[in-house]
Amino acid sequence: MSNGSSTTEFLLLTFTDTWELQLLHFWLLLGIYLAALLGNGLIITTVACNHCLHTPMYLLLSLFLLDLGSISTTLPKAMANSLWDTRAISYPGCAAQLFLLVFFMSTELCLLTVMAYDRYVAICKPLHYGTLLRSRACVHMAAAAWGSGFLNALLHTANAFCIPLCQGNAVDQFFCEIPQILKLSCSDSYLREVGLLVVSACLALGCFVFIVLSYVQIFRAVLRIPSEQGRHKAFSMCLPHLAVISLFISTTMFTYLKPPSISSPSLDLVVSFLYSVVPPAVNPLIYSMRNQGLKDALWKLAQWTLFY
Repeated sequence: MSNGSSTTEFLLLTFTDTWELQLLHFWLLLGIYLAALLGNGLIITTVACNHCLHTPMYLLLSLFLLDLGSISTTLPKAMANSLWDTRAISYPGCAAQLFLLVFFMSTELCLLTVMAYDRYVAICKPLHYGTLLRSRACVHMAAAAWGSGFLNALLHTANAFCIPLCQGNAVDQFFCEIPQILKLSCSDSYLREVGLLVVSACLALGCFVFIVLSYVQIFRAVLRIPSEQGRHKAFSMCLPHLAVISLFISTTMFTYLKPPSISSPSLDLVVSFLYSVVPPAVNPLIYSMRNQGLKDALWKLAQWTLFY
C-alpha cells in the first residue's frame, strides 16, 4: 500500500479474538454507553427544564453535550465490531471519527478552561460576577470554545489524512486517533502533523497553566473564608470541576505525549479507554455528587416524572 489514496478502509484493534469474549465486551460497552447517555441526558434535561439553573455557569455545561458526542463517536462502532466479529472501518468513517473526537476533546478543554475562570470570578471576585460573567459573555466564550475546537479538528484531520500511508491499514486502537494514523505513515512524511501536534500541545499546556493558576488563587481565597460552612460550599463548587479536569488532562496528555519507548498496544488501549470512555460516563456522577442545586433539581425532575 503505497499511499493514502489506495486505502479504502482501516482495520481497528479488537479487544479479543474469542467470540464469547467479544460478546461479553459488547454487553459491557453497551452498559457503559447507556449509563453515559442516561447520566448526561438527565443533567441536560434538568438544566433545560429548571429555570433556577439558567445561570452563566450552567450555560457552560454544554460540556455534557460534548461528553455525549465524544462517547458516541467511539463506542457504537466498537460495539458493532464486537457484535459482528469484524474490524473494518471505512476511510471516510475513520476520518469522520478522528475529526469528531478531536473536535469534542478540543472544545471540552476550552470549556473546562472557561469554567475555571468562572469558578475564579465566583469565589475570588464575587461582587464582580454579574458584571464579568453575564449570560451574553458566557455565550460568547462558549461559542469561541466550540469554534476553536472545530478549527483545531479540521486542521488535524486534513493534515493526518493528507499524509501518504506506507505501513498497511491496521490501526492499533479500537477507534481512529492521530498517533495511530501517524504510525502508518511514511517515515519522512508525518513531520508536518507532528509540528501541528506540538503547537496544539503548547496551547493545551497554556490552558492547563491557566487552570492551575486559577485554582491556586481559588484555594488561597477559600482558606481565608472564616466560616466552615462557607469553605465547604466553596470546595463543593470547585472539587467536581477539578476532578473532571485532572482525569481528562492527565489521560489525554499521556496518550499524545508519551515516548514511543513505553508504547504498547495494551497500554495504548487502556489509556485511550480512560480518556475517551471513562470521563463521559463518570462526569455526570462527579458533578451531581457535590452540587446540591443540581441534586435538588434532579430529584424534582424524578418526582415530576413519577407522579405526573
